Amino acid sequence: MSRPIHSKYGYEPPEWVQADSRLDKWYKDKRHAKQHGAFSLDRKRRKQHAKDKKMPLS
Repeated sequence: MSRPIHSKYGYEPPEWVQADSRLDKWYKDKRHAKQHGAFSLDRKRRKQHAKDKKMPLS
C-alpha cells in the first residue's frame, strides 16, 4: 500500500491527490471562462442583434 501524502484536503493516497489536483484545475478553468463570458449566451445574442439591425434611411 502506498504511503499517504499530506495535501490541502488532509492525508490521502497519491492517486487521490492527483485526482484532486485535476478536479481543482478543471474547476478553476471553468470558473475563469465563466467570469470572462465564454458561456454567456446573452452577450452573443446582443452582438448578433446589433449586426442584423438595418440602418434607417435618411
